[in-house]
Amino acid sequence: MRALLFLVIALAATGCGRDRGGQAQTAAPPEVVLGPADTAVVVRGPIASGPSLSGTLAAKREATIRAQIAGSVLETYAEPGQPVGGGETLARLDTSSLQDAYASARAAVTNARNNLAVAQREEERQRVLAEAGAVADRNIETSRQQTVAARAGLAQAQAQLAAAEKQLGYTRVHAPFSGVVSEKQVSAGDVVQPGTALYTVVDPSSLDLEASIPAEEIGALEIGSPVEFTVTGYKRAFQGRITRINPTADPTTRQVRVYAEIPNTGNDLVGGLFAEGRVATELRTALTLPAEAIDRRMARPAVARVREGKVERVEVELGLTDEQEQRVEVRRGVQAGDVVLVGAAQEITPGTPVRLAPAVRQEAERLAHNL
Repeated sequence: MRALLFLVIALAATGCGRDRGGQAQTAAPPEVVLGPADTAVVVRGPIASGPSLSGTLAAKREATIRAQIAGSVLETYAEPGQPVGGGETLARLDTSSLQDAYASARAAVTNARNNLAVAQREEERQRVLAEAGAVADRNIETSRQQTVAARAGLAQAQAQLAAAEKQLGYTRVHAPFSGVVSEKQVSAGDVVQPGTALYTVVDPSSLDLEASIPAEEIGALEIGSPVEFTVTGYKRAFQGRITRINPTADPTTRQVRVYAEIPNTGNDLVGGLFAEGRVATELRTALTLPAEAIDRRMARPAVARVREGKVERVEVELGLTDEQEQRVEVRRGVQAGDVVLVGAAQEITPGTPVRLAPAVRQEAERLAHNL
């Protein structure tokens, strides 16, 4: 009987233990492991806000060099993509027909100069004779007129020589400024006429971004506003500043054209590329979060934060919204280095035990260390 009593007590104790264990297991939710896709870290960094823009890059200085005279191209010295200096010879045209005109003009100047010298000597001789009473005064006047005519003839001959020299100079085509050859329209042997395009030279050290923004956002712009944009094919952002704003909007698209100067000292960018970005009308350093981490379903925005191994709901005060980067400034409610939930993880009930995956912990520690 005593042994049976001990067995009943032991079974009862075991049953009670299972009930208590089962109740404890039901009361404590299972621990959830959070990976990188479920979390984001509050960081302190730059955040900007402003109207978006899109447009095309173009060289600030670009020149199409055209033929000034008719003739055949004898040689070309530059190819597309080749850097050239200001005044450097790009091509040479045939000079045979102009050499004869130049030689004739030089001879005419020499002849006119001799005629002037003869006329001046004659005028001086007539003056001496008139003072001696040997000739009439009208002889002096006649010789003086001949001197004036000879001087005019010399001036005309010199003008013709200068024109011939200028025409001869047109046979050598020079770069108007330092830059890069973007187009070469002729080759040796081509016959060109005045106005024929020969080369196009651009200065890539400074570019212009010609872009459009919605007309309703024109009030946020001003000369000097910073511009940040990306270009297809490049893995980094570029900066510039607005230099001009078109005073009229396109009646069809309701867009306003703006022009921004883009420094390009390393010649990383090239003209003709399409760019997308924004005008940073507001820029500051603040605590930021991905926009998807903000829960806006209640009267006040909140985030689901991980604190001491559990999820808690924290109301936050928001500031700027960066539409391009999809990030939001958080002015109050969280601190740098806090881990918050994003995506489907935001549905985890507050108070649920959670554990951060190693990759999440390492990223949070790295960001906290860099702050």
